[in-house]
Amino acid sequence: MNTTDLPRWATGFVLPVLNLLSALLVAALVIRLLGESPLESLAILVNSALLNPEGLAYTLFYASTFIFTGLSVSIAMKAGLFNIGSEGQLYIGGLGLTVVMLTFDHALPAWLLIPAAMAASALFGAAWAWLPGYLQARRGSHVVVTTIMFNFIAASLMNFIIVKYLIPEGQQNPASRVFADAGAMPRLQAWFPALGDTPLNLSFVLALAALALYGLAMWRSAWGYEVRATGLNPHAAHYAGISIGRTIIVTMLISGALAGLGAVNSIMGSTHYLSLNFPAGAGFVGIAIALMGRQHPVGIFLSSVLFGALIQGGFDLSLEKPNIPQETFIFIQGLIILFCGALENLYAPAILKLINPRKG
Repeated sequence: MNTTDLPRWATGFVLPVLNLLSALLVAALVIRLLGESPLESLAILVNSALLNPEGLAYTLFYASTFIFTGLSVSIAMKAGLFNIGSEGQLYIGGLGLTVVMLTFDHALPAWLLIPAAMAASALFGAAWAWLPGYLQARRGSHVVVTTIMFNFIAASLMNFIIVKYLIPEGQQNPASRVFADAGAMPRLQAWFPALGDTPLNLSFVLALAALALYGLAMWRSAWGYEVRATGLNPHAAHYAGISIGRTIIVTMLISGALAGLGAVNSIMGSTHYLSLNFPAGAGFVGIAIALMGRQHPVGIFLSSVLFGALIQGGFDLSLEKPNIPQETFIFIQGLIILFCGALENLYAPAILKLINPRKG
């Protein structure tokens, strides 16, 4: 069945909702097998992650990073590229940020230091995505393979750099020194005291701005048209005068820059130092967010909040319900990826039959 026969409201809203409900239904069965009530567990999760002001702040804090990684994957998907390397690009973006911080955090004021560190994170992330994009555009090497390889290279490189050069003398923790106070992203608590002492910071506002810019660029600019045309039909785009190689390279550069910017939230907004394995899988979560959100700004935002709520609510739920381990929510994330990715069109034939019985 061709999903293009379905109206936009069905593919953009109904299918993702049904896929999400299917994943949650399977998760509910697992929670029941663990000896707990799915409804009671859901109530605890929702209250902890969304209804409690401090819990909501933590949810949005996690979502801020996911928005950037989700945008990173989404913009590449629009060009027909499956960038699985957001995790490595996020990692290297954190290195760029840290280089600026360790060099200038005691010399520059915050209003110069923070933008410089953000620019470095975007630049380093873009640089890490450039070679896979170049190899795809000029040598035909598949971007899925090269970006996966670059994730492993980034992890090994960061392990070497942190252990060899960044650990302060006499310390054992595999992390850089703590940055000066000038390098801390302003927290939203200053404007919204109800959020409490949480790490939610200005990165969330920047993430919302990135969503808006992505929407404008993708659907309201000539460049966005070229990206979407390349993704839909590269041969037709080529004959229309679009440079496929240039579009691929530029798109991958922007994709890597967005992933690199995800490091700003977790490092400058929370830990204030570079630690080993700080991405914690956020780049891979971005793949699920792009799939579930259908590469649309609203969908990306809602999906990011959902995954943020699973982390925040899952932590509190595992404390209140010892029978439900924290790993259960990694399993639930996997279910969401399964239903929204591999099984994304599971309900399409039934929806088409309801809408148009002749085609069904």
